Amino acid sequence: MITPDTAGRIGRRSILATAAAAAVAPLGSPFIIAARGETPLRIGMVDPLTGVYAAPARNEVMGAQLAVARINAAGGLLGRQVELLVEDSANDVGTGVQKARKLIERDHVDFMIGDVNSAVAQAIAQVTAENKVLHVVSGGHTDTITGKDCHWNVYRVCNTTRMEANAVSEVLFRKYGRKWHFITPDYAFGHTLQTAIEANLKRLGGIETGAELTPLGTSDFSPYLIKARAANPNVLILLVQGQDMVNCLKQIVQFGINRQIPVAGTQQELESLEGLPPDARIGTWMFEWYWNQPGVPHLPEFVADIRRVNGGKVPTARHWFGYTSVMTFALVAAQEKTTDAVKLAHALGGFELPPEVKLQPNRVTYRAGDHQLMLSAFIGSAQAHGGADPEDLFKMDQVVAGDSVAPPVADTGCTLTWPT
Repeated sequence: MITPDTAGRIGRRSILATAAAAAVAPLGSPFIIAARGETPLRIGMVDPLTGVYAAPARNEVMGAQLAVARINAAGGLLGRQVELLVEDSANDVGTGVQKARKLIERDHVDFMIGDVNSAVAQAIAQVTAENKVLHVVSGGHTDTITGKDCHWNVYRVCNTTRMEANAVSEVLFRKYGRKWHFITPDYAFGHTLQTAIEANLKRLGGIETGAELTPLGTSDFSPYLIKARAANPNVLILLVQGQDMVNCLKQIVQFGINRQIPVAGTQQELESLEGLPPDARIGTWMFEWYWNQPGVPHLPEFVADIRRVNGGKVPTARHWFGYTSVMTFALVAAQEKTTDAVKLAHALGGFELPPEVKLQPNRVTYRAGDHQLMLSAFIGSAQAHGGADPEDLFKMDQVVAGDSVAPPVADTGCTLTWPT
């Protein structure tokens, strides 16, 4: 049975047999990991398996699959096996809400994970709060999820946009100068991220030369890049993500803009760097988690297990998000010996992830006041080619503790209202 002590020390042979079978199965709708036992615990997961965020979403699912495989290989949770049911939100709020209701009302899931898309995650949070289902937001970053729209039942693994901005703004200002131009995705995530960086830029004495709002799923960035080049900033700040990041960086290099204006940003992901030609792997960024951290306990085993089920490829931050989301449920339920959502939500306030789950330096805890995980930020630069490993596409310069860049709870706007 899973306990905090066994979470990272289950025999790899049994893990890999289960996880390999899970990870190669088709990601249909819904996708179910078969588990032993007559009354399994069910975890619902809503993520955009199609569209611009398909690659990070699928990696979140794979990380969650590995966690379920490890839990079941250790004998299950509270004497029961665990099932993972996955639905595709397709980057659409209405679809995400419909899928969340299906998982709760028809499939009777005990816990919920999702979504990569901030707007979808925020909408799903309303559904889980109404139904008193404990919910971990794995990859939606907009501040309001653990800010003014926070819920007693919702915790978040990934950073807030304010944390991302705070982690990297001064680095970019010192390195590139005071005139910044933004390329921003035109939805909740992009809006709150740009607002956070603008506040830091103003505080530092910088100047914004303009901001281009781009629709999610943009294939042609040329109109926005032409305007950005004409503004003649010291640095072009890219806030787009997923396939949009890939398309944008490719076109920056094709147009030769990077030879005139440096490129940088906040959140970068290994999925995007892998999707780029080597000459487009440029810029200074923040990673929310990175696989190459020498000396971090339990990390080599996690990397090896993901490689085994991922065609030899290393884990990304999204694998870790999905893995940590499932392990959060498992660890707190094992500690409290219940699946009651209210009791577990209370217990997660101040809950510290053990080394075999956090897989990074610094203390990593869920903050009680707003339910935000204080994870580290990894600051560095993209590199065209790996060194000893061809997938090592990020040169890490520093690791910043999450609680050093998170705003105080009083500044988030979060006021938690608990069921009576």
